Amino acid sequence: MPHTSPQSKSPSYRLPIEDTDFLHRDELRGVRLQLEYDKPEILLREWGVRSTIIVFGSARIPSPERARAIRKAAGGALDDAAEALLTRHLAYYQASREFGRIASERGGAFAPVDRWRDNVIATGGGPGIMEAANRGAYEAGAPTIGFNINLPTEQFPNPYTTPELTFRFQYFGMRKMHMAMRTNALVVFPGGFGTLDEMFELLTLQQTGKAPASPIVLMDEAYWRRLINFQALIDDGMIREADMNLFAFAETAEEAWSQLVQRGLRDHAPPHPR
Repeated sequence: MPHTSPQSKSPSYRLPIEDTDFLHRDELRGVRLQLEYDKPEILLREWGVRSTIIVFGSARIPSPERARAIRKAAGGALDDAAEALLTRHLAYYQASREFGRIASERGGAFAPVDRWRDNVIATGGGPGIMEAANRGAYEAGAPTIGFNINLPTEQFPNPYTTPELTFRFQYFGMRKMHMAMRTNALVVFPGGFGTLDEMFELLTLQQTGKAPASPIVLMDEAYWRRLINFQALIDDGMIREADMNLFAFAETAEEAWSQLVQRGLRDHAPPHPR
């Protein structure tokens, strides 16, 4: 039968794995979920990534390069309120960048044991705080992971994730599973709805015993206490006072690392020569 026949050109004749229209049918959602689980799992194992440290935070935090462009676009000077906000955001970026470096140098990313690497920095893969943490790890010469998601805006892989460890998901649920299932620690910088969603997901998993205990640090205590009335949750019986022990606060990258170690993360690698 010639290859140009109506039969050979029909979509029904395509191999299922080559038929993207078929794979995107509603009936194939289970298959797509399985693929989104298997692909990162297999590739992370091939790279020897046994555990991660997850860094969450706003995608809207500008890099120093972006901040310069913002100031330039404003004619070289912002008004006082805008400058104060930009300065605070830059401090978050720098702290995330520094934390990515510290965790990569001290956490085990450089010291695979029987081929396994521990505490590899992983983020949502996009800009802002995520970029900063990946950048710190990249600048230290360590592998670093990006778990990207299809979104209409603000989501594209930053240039600092290891290319072979840069993943893309369609489903938030599967992305969250990959973030949670191998994390040894979580550091949360200020952010919006997405950051809150991811933070409370992991807090709930630990509160309910669905995930093993792992240290969680929230950066900038004043921000979080202004955003969330933790005491009101306790007073109204919505959480127990002991639930506040699920996380700690920190103000600097070094303090965040110290809090993680104090709460059980193993600091087992000597500083990597730079």
